[in-house]
Amino acid sequence: MENYFNYFTEVEEHFQKRRGTGLLLSTLDWALIETWKDAGIPMEAVLRGIDAAFDQYEQRPSKTRKVNSLAYCAQEVLAATEDMKEAAIGAAHEERAGEARGFQPAEIAAFLRRNAAELDAAKLPQGNGISAQRLAQEIALTLRELATDLEKTKLATRLEDLERRLTVMEEKLFAVLLTITSDDEIVAVRAKADRELAPYRRKMPGVQIEQLQKQYVHKRLLERYGLPRLSLFYM
Repeated sequence: MENYFNYFTEVEEHFQKRRGTGLLLSTLDWALIETWKDAGIPMEAVLRGIDAAFDQYEQRPSKTRKVNSLAYCAQEVLAATEDMKEAAIGAAHEERAGEARGFQPAEIAAFLRRNAAELDAAKLPQGNGISAQRLAQEIALTLRELATDLEKTKLATRLEDLERRLTVMEEKLFAVLLTITSDDEIVAVRAKADRELAPYRRKMPGVQIEQLQKQYVHKRLLERYGLPRLSLFYM
């Protein structure tokens, strides 16, 4: 997939262009983009789906309500993906794009060290016998070691392998954050996600809604504790 590492920016800009205003994407919108990315949906399918949704909207005789969320385009994005018959082929394109993006070792190392510094600086609580602070410090140490190794090997390590390691660390962090955060806070976040999703539930399959809720909660947890995303996709 061309420009894979710019997936989020490309989708955001295309949605804003079709809507005709610089509307800032919501937490729900960013979570939805992430579900598409994680599902291996090619960016081309997302852009086509956005176009199809807006083309249909513009043909409506009455436009009293604006398109205020990417969720409005979800059904057409899935339809475009089916038409292209390419969730699997897209994964292969993504791998080539990672190499074509041309990241330099120093650029990635700086990203890893920056995230390590943010993890070290975070003030995380301890709960249920689990120390989120300790885990954050352990991850920070690993990120610095990866940065040093990366500079030594001059990117000999495949970006896909590095991304897998970062994903594992991020999943551990999410698990701990869910444990130390009160049930009331998590319930409140889920309730807000449900309210924002309500108008679009008929446009999305249950699996996608479930994944979207999960991503929404994760994003809110990171914002709550001032933590960075570790994935290379957020460089």
